Amino acid sequence: SLKLILGDHYNLILAEDGMQALDCLKNAPDVGLVLMDIKMPKMNGLEVLAQMKKEHPKLNVIMITGYKSVETAAEAVKLGACGYIVKPFKSGEILKSVKKFI
Repeated sequence: SLKLILGDHYNLILAEDGMQALDCLKNAPDVGLVLMDIKMPKMNGLEVLAQMKKEHPKLNVIMITGYKSVETAAEAVKLGACGYIVKPFKSGEILKSVKKFI
């Protein structure tokens, strides 16, 4: 759904899991923003976020989740996320957040 919402407006790099996302950042250092789900295979999004921020401290990352949890949101912010979006989301919400942090 993110590809459908953002594909006409931005150049996208898609990753299937956290390990692939970390590899993408090594090969594409000019990435302006990451949108990442918390629940992913191999590594959860919070683990990937911590690694991303260690390697790319200025990178903006928006976390997306289907679980509305104050604890998870607080942990994401503590780890360096600039935003937190709960599914289901609206197209306008995604576009507004991306425009704000890109």
